[in-house]
Amino acid sequence: MDGLQFIDIARAVRMQINQHARCAHSLRVARFAERLAHDHGEDPSVARLAGLLHDLARLYSMPRLIAECEARRMTIDSFERANPIVLHARLGAVLATEEFGIRDEAVLSAIRKHTVADPVMSRMDTIVYLADALEPGREYPQRADWAELARRDLDAALRCVLESSIDYQRAKDADVAPQTFAALRALGVQPEKRTA
Repeated sequence: MDGLQFIDIARAVRMQINQHARCAHSLRVARFAERLAHDHGEDPSVARLAGLLHDLARLYSMPRLIAECEARRMTIDSFERANPIVLHARLGAVLATEEFGIRDEAVLSAIRKHTVADPVMSRMDTIVYLADALEPGREYPQRADWAELARRDLDAALRCVLESSIDYQRAKDADVAPQTFAALRALGVQPEKRTA
């Protein structure tokens, strides 16, 4: 994908998402994913495209997320039904195919796994997951340090972000996706059990 094709797709994404802040976030994710891919010997154009398209369904309402998934006969597990916002990742991959003709499984997998992670993540999945969590518009104390770490060591940065995500959800007394725990265990880290 050359620069002009990317610009055309970026314009179409902007029209589909139709919110400045979310579009700006998607562009920052695309740029950071491209940089991480370059740093780690992966295809920068694949990373850039997945980053650009990762949040196509992020602004859908909870009822719409469920309805759109059901209309496509997508399975919805109990965690997703209780926390429908996470469906935007899997639905976004479907929309990338339906609306943009994307068939590249590397792009679609990275979109599907960018929210709750997965125990089986390719380097591209990890790159887009980290780019979403660590893009420069995110504001939390460790972001810049972890972004630099991601440029050197994807697995170490992934461990930091997954642990932080679990801690954040627990602090809010919110459910943590089973895939997030499984992703951390796949890196050899056993999440601490919650104590009452």
